[in-house]
Amino acid sequence: MQPIDYSKRISTVTPSAIREILKVTQDPTVISFAAGNPATESFPAKEFNEIISKILTERPGYALQYGISEGYPVLRTLLKKRLWDKYGIGQSFDDTIIVTGGQQGIEMTAKTLLDDGDTLVCEEPSFLGALNAFRSYNAVLKGIPVEKDGLDLEKLEALLKEDKRVKLVYVIPTFQNPSGRVMSLAKRKALLELAERYNFMILEDNPYYDLRYDGEVVPTIKSMDKTGRVVYCGSFSKVIAPGIRVGYVTAPDWMIAKLTVAKQLSDVHTNLLMQMVIAEYLEKYDLDAHVESIIELYRPKRDLMINLLNEHCGNFMQIEKPEGGLFIWATLPEGYDGTRLCKIAGGYKVAAVPGSSFCVDDSQPYPAIRLNFSLPTMEQIEKGCAFLGEACKFYQKEV
Repeated sequence: MQPIDYSKRISTVTPSAIREILKVTQDPTVISFAAGNPATESFPAKEFNEIISKILTERPGYALQYGISEGYPVLRTLLKKRLWDKYGIGQSFDDTIIVTGGQQGIEMTAKTLLDDGDTLVCEEPSFLGALNAFRSYNAVLKGIPVEKDGLDLEKLEALLKEDKRVKLVYVIPTFQNPSGRVMSLAKRKALLELAERYNFMILEDNPYYDLRYDGEVVPTIKSMDKTGRVVYCGSFSKVIAPGIRVGYVTAPDWMIAKLTVAKQLSDVHTNLLMQMVIAEYLEKYDLDAHVESIIELYRPKRDLMINLLNEHCGNFMQIEKPEGGLFIWATLPEGYDGTRLCKIAGGYKVAAVPGSSFCVDDSQPYPAIRLNFSLPTMEQIEKGCAFLGEACKFYQKEV
């Protein structure tokens, strides 16, 4: 049969580079620094088993039935209280919806705000899952460089003066993916001021905020939002478990009303059983103590990887030590390409993600790679960094 043309909306979207790389890592001999996965030993499996058994014994009819699109009421109440008490998020004009992971929150925000041809500004580099979501709505993507202290606001304002169709600015201000950098408080305040002056919304994606190993806590942009300019996207994926697919969006109530309609068109509601499990977990257990145990698990992994990367690759790559999150950003010298290094590294049985995957134009060479330290074991970090060092030596000889 003659194939029917794809829609314009989906024809320009390509498979996630990370999802493709993860196929390679199914080989048990490959050491993966590619994924953004939490460590499996961090999952509260015992507590979940207890909670799920209780729910399915006492309330199976409710848990396995359809739920409301806005989310399980008990979880929404608990979450709103936590967001306000701990982060100062949630003004009188705000509301919260439960979504199927942070990715859905990003995608539905794009669906709700963007028309064909609208300009969306993102950090360069940025989270490729978000970039693909934005591409699927035919947005004009424009990247602004991420400096050591966050988005280059001078270049952003120059763009805002030139392009009157900027509708949304997407940022990951805390432990940015992929760079691991943190936007300064001054820049967060200045970004809010620009949103007011040039009339655009900010999508603050914040899945890593609690995973801080060093340094001072910086307030979220949303906590400083007094006029309803910020859509805040959070998730339980990195602090509880990603497979539960439970995230949330806090935004002005007019925005949540439209996100609710968008969700009804997408998947009706987030898995109700998992929402009930999270609610019970928040009521019965100490999430902050659990997060602290994750920090104690990841901090030595980060430190080991930083030390070994400097030992094996430091004469070739510039290694940035993040204060938190899951990733290390390594920059190659001018004239080298992260994609080529990743291909060479694959031959040495170690997987990483090329920096070009996180760019608006991912077809161009980019001299950086992203490495994950949360998933591999300490032994795998030791071996993988040594293998990566060999790959770097090979690449230097090749060039």
